[in-house]
Amino acid sequence: MQTQALNMHDVKDVNFEISPFFEITPDLVCIAGKDGYFKKVNSSVIDRFEYTEQELYSRPIFSFMHPEDLELTQQERAKLLKGQALVNFQNRYISKSGKIIWLHWTSIYFPEKEIVFAIAKDITEQKRLEKEIEEKYLRFKDIAAHFKSSIEKDRKHIAVELHEGLAQLAAAIKIDMSWLQKNLPESSENLKQRLEHTNTLAELMIKTIRRISFSISPSMIEDVGLFETINLLCKDFSVLNETPCVFEGSFRESLLTHEMKLDFFRICQEALRNVMLHANASAVKIALKDENNGICLTIVDNGLGFNVEEQIKTPGPGIKTMKERAASINGVLAIKSVIGQGTEICVRMDYLSK
Repeated sequence: MQTQALNMHDVKDVNFEISPFFEITPDLVCIAGKDGYFKKVNSSVIDRFEYTEQELYSRPIFSFMHPEDLELTQQERAKLLKGQALVNFQNRYISKSGKIIWLHWTSIYFPEKEIVFAIAKDITEQKRLEKEIEEKYLRFKDIAAHFKSSIEKDRKHIAVELHEGLAQLAAAIKIDMSWLQKNLPESSENLKQRLEHTNTLAELMIKTIRRISFSISPSMIEDVGLFETINLLCKDFSVLNETPCVFEGSFRESLLTHEMKLDFFRICQEALRNVMLHANASAVKIALKDENNGICLTIVDNGLGFNVEEQIKTPGPGIKTMKERAASINGVLAIKSVIGQGTEICVRMDYLSK
């Protein structure tokens, strides 16, 4: 049903006369009825929509709207008609030539006349720039992910060479040493002792190579999962540094990609390295738990602590690495530390942002 425009007398009755100011403003100014039709529009509306004034009045406002924004706009309009002012609302329209127009609305409903007074800013160019920036961000993110993946592949190759090559050679030497030790004449006691010492060193070298291999590329993540891998990292730290390090985990590992698991592991690894080099702690605790539709990693030590503000101004390589790892999975890293009272590192990531 075609609805006629309000005559100017009706508009003046509620102080809605479209003055010369409204006619020259670049903002889109309009009056709409409760029935969902335009009653009066300024020239900016006509220019952006590319329809004549009569064409705009003859069709429901929703018919000019982008289909994807219809439902949300209808919901907001229902609130408006109940007396709730519409502020900072954005939606899209389609011009006569097919161009998408983004508008930012402020609207008020006057129930005594059953009309809506609305002003909108054209934010199409702003939205275009935002999309361009987002596309660049995603492109750079893909490039960063590619380089990170390449680095991890190189690490994995080196780790395999260490484990399968060097460690196997050391194991073969150990076997030969054991054979020689058993088959030497009893008169060669000094030589037997030397071989026993060499055998012990070979065993130590095998363990060291395997530990370095694990540190370079934790292939366990693929085999047994993140929980067991971090657990082993903590056990190794406890043995090597004679500092108790415990791990508590309660999270949905299935919601994490391999990249996320690897980054959480690397952050733990870097945090423990910092504890070993700087904290002089007597205890460390790592926790990885689900929290409010996200996951939270915390590493707490009771060491020396430091001035957080100074570290933020001139962060060391360890903190930089952890921040970059957290950012790469859309996580946020926060650090709390008090001199003499230890340090807490927290990485929070929403599952929805992955």
